[in-house]
Amino acid sequence: MRKIVSMPGDGIGSVVLTEAKRVLEAAGFEAEYVHADIGWEFWCKEGNPLPERTLDILEKHKIALFGAITSKPKAEAAKQLAPELQDKGYVYYSPIVGLRQHFDLDCCIRPCKTFKGNPLNFIRRGKDDIEEPEVDVVIFRQNTEGLYCGVEWTDPPDDVYEAFKTHPKMKKFSSVPKEELAISTRIFTRKATERILRAAFEHAKKFGYKSVTVCEKANVIRETSGMMLAMAKEMAKEYDGIDLWSTNIDAQMMWLTKNPENYGVLVSGNMFGDIVSDGFAGLIGGLGFACSANIGEDVAIFEPTHGSAPKYASYEKSIVNPIAMIRSACMMLDHIGETEKAEKIRGAILEVVREGKIRTYDMMKLKGSEEVFDKGAVSTTEMTDAIIAKLQ
Repeated sequence: MRKIVSMPGDGIGSVVLTEAKRVLEAAGFEAEYVHADIGWEFWCKEGNPLPERTLDILEKHKIALFGAITSKPKAEAAKQLAPELQDKGYVYYSPIVGLRQHFDLDCCIRPCKTFKGNPLNFIRRGKDDIEEPEVDVVIFRQNTEGLYCGVEWTDPPDDVYEAFKTHPKMKKFSSVPKEELAISTRIFTRKATERILRAAFEHAKKFGYKSVTVCEKANVIRETSGMMLAMAKEMAKEYDGIDLWSTNIDAQMMWLTKNPENYGVLVSGNMFGDIVSDGFAGLIGGLGFACSANIGEDVAIFEPTHGSAPKYASYEKSIVNPIAMIRSACMMLDHIGETEKAEKIRGAILEVVREGKIRTYDMMKLKGSEEVFDKGAVSTTEMTDAIIAKLQ
């Protein structure tokens, strides 16, 4: 029997992960789930939200389902450490970012596809009627470098400061006291850039997408964005029939609400990939539908892109939409060769959404509260029950 690492994480993570396991079982997927500690609880009591024991478990079993994580700014996180850990030099880092970097999970895949019948789908006003364009976009986000690589300083050390001063553009900051400077770097490597571009082109080729769009800012961020675009132009010569497009991230955020149906596969660095994937997720129902995969050479972790929503975790009856987590589990099934089961589950979700009889609070455009059930919203468990009923 296959072993899958189960990392509920924080807040609603344990709720949605439990529901995803129920759907997997109903679809005939048999697995032993190995629990691994991660998240805010372990930061507060151990000073490490990503314990070494969890890394060991992942190293052994390779495949994981991950619920959600709570992250807070540096100073706020430090205040919530256990008293005996205060002022001991512990610094909070996001455990999901830590996982990506430790296991080199450099390929993040975020599909955004319209579910017909979803009242949250993007619509636009046409000349004579209301149009509902069908969105079918897959974002490939470089997952380990860029602005999220963690190479940054407040009041940089003297050697770092002197090195930055050698760049002519630093002249404008020459009058700024060093202790008033905060510096973050944006680092791209050719190896990682080649890998994410190759993954994007190969996905387009395999699934029949007509275009790959590099979504960056090469006209301003000339070295990093420029390198990715230049490499994409060379790679595109190997893929007949797939057009290479280039958009700037700011313009793309406008165009995705003007003509989202025109796009197929998008590829970006870490920060811009994060931004544009949330933008496209908004067109297909929001974060309640947004799934993702973090894939490296040996380890792969599958997670919804929503947060931990601790407020909702305290409710006696859960209101959150489990579809994003269930769709992430489908991506896991695809990854391990269980495509037939994944398609079966996706078909069941599609039927439930299309029928429109069962809707969580977000699908009804309600403000999240425990009163949503009085207005006809279903619980997390009831949505899962409806999906399982379609499977059977």
